[in-house]
Amino acid sequence: MVLLINDLRARISCHRADIDRAIARVIDRGWLVLGPEVCTFETAFAEYVGVSHCIGVGNGTDALEIALRAMGVSSGTKVALAANAGFYATTALLAIAALPHYVDVDIETSHLRLADVKEAIAAGAEAVVITHLYGAPVGDISDIAHLCVENGVPMLEDCAQAHGARIDGRCVGSFGDAASFSFYPTKNLGALGDGGAILTRNRTIAEKSFALRQYGWTTKYLASATGARNSRLDEIQAAILSELLPFLDAENLRRREIAAFYLANIKHPEVALPKFDEGAAPHLYVVRTKDREGLRKHLSSFGIASDVHYPVPDHRQPCHSEMYGSMSLPVTERLSREVLTLPCFSEMHSSDIELVVEAVNSWVR
Repeated sequence: MVLLINDLRARISCHRADIDRAIARVIDRGWLVLGPEVCTFETAFAEYVGVSHCIGVGNGTDALEIALRAMGVSSGTKVALAANAGFYATTALLAIAALPHYVDVDIETSHLRLADVKEAIAAGAEAVVITHLYGAPVGDISDIAHLCVENGVPMLEDCAQAHGARIDGRCVGSFGDAASFSFYPTKNLGALGDGGAILTRNRTIAEKSFALRQYGWTTKYLASATGARNSRLDEIQAAILSELLPFLDAENLRRREIAAFYLANIKHPEVALPKFDEGAAPHLYVVRTKDREGLRKHLSSFGIASDVHYPVPDHRQPCHSEMYGSMSLPVTERLSREVLTLPCFSEMHSSDIELVVEAVNSWVR
């Protein structure tokens, strides 16, 4: 039996009654698209994050694209972002024909820093995407948001890996002009299929997002917004998310406990560990080592799965070779060579956690 990075079978088993209840409710009602379950979840999730509006969409990448369009990003807009977050925000920007302006990240946090965002804006960035990577909130997000407001630069928070993460009690997703979330099954708040959402306090952004998710309609069959698509969170996924949302804080607490146990007990001189603060929502537990493949092989001998998030930086993707082939982001490139993800999910047993610690500590290069 292999210990997985994130065991969805365990999650489904733990919440089977909640999931069955959600599905039955939708089937019994017979309303399958943009019905009361979507409205209920949108209201509940907006209240949870602490904003006025939530717009459910088909997946997290659509959430990124629609939010960016609603914020005014268009063809040729120069957008500052990190290049170490899996190409998801880049995919959204390319769909809009916007111009990614990649910024290097901090070696300890893997996040953008205030000084680097300031430099990017000075270099002409007209919008900013801040990714709360691995479930750790960007520590100076308030200062970055203030900087963006001062310069008239819209900021999107990519919260796909940070459901429920907080800074001083305030949820991520409530700092920027808008935020995007993914409800892919492996997320801390995950559905049984794809799903996503845009959250914002800004009524204009919300109204544009509602139109852009469904053909550009401002009223039925009247398409007024350009750049629209058909991207709707379906009723069954919304119902499931409504059932699972009340468990999110407790499950994030369990993830923090696992991360804290790793930090206290993994003692290997060649493995650098992440530090999750009290408000974090650890989605992925990503360590660093110069001999990644050696550690992966050793973990596999213990029956422990591992993964790499992410092996190829955005600016090094083959499709970017012409435009960004000469770009150098030293920290981002180093991280792509060293990062390795260990199992960390709320349903892990104590024996599983102890096995991971034993395996890492017993590794000999």
